[in-house]
Amino acid sequence: MYKIGELANKLSVSTDTLRYYEKHKLLMATSRADNGYRLYNEESLRVMQFIIRAKDVGFSLNEINELLSIKVDKASHSCAEVKSFTQQKLAQVEVKIAELERFKSSLKLLVDACCGGEEQATHCSILQALENVDATVN
Repeated sequence: MYKIGELANKLSVSTDTLRYYEKHKLLMATSRADNGYRLYNEESLRVMQFIIRAKDVGFSLNEINELLSIKVDKASHSCAEVKSFTQQKLAQVEVKIAELERFKSSLKLLVDACCGGEEQATHCSILQALENVDATVN
């Protein structure tokens, strides 16, 4: 059994992180010691490792919750279901990357058009482009 600080140390996270996941019902203390300290077992450690890995690849809190519910009841779910779930997340990430690429391209155009000199910003091309509703930055 681990106290909250011990579990946090083992996972290289803060105790606040563990409390956060408890608050959102993704992690539950196995029991409490006589002094009221939360106690966690090896399964709690494995659940948190799963949560951390899922978070690291970009799953949201709700998505992690969904994955955990599938993990708990694997017999009622298929690999195809988990793959489809993950493909949907990948599609969302690809859309976001395309959006970020558009932002990058637009920002690059703005930066390249600006002299960046020490003169007053009265005629700053970046400000003018942002003020001009007819101007297309993309």
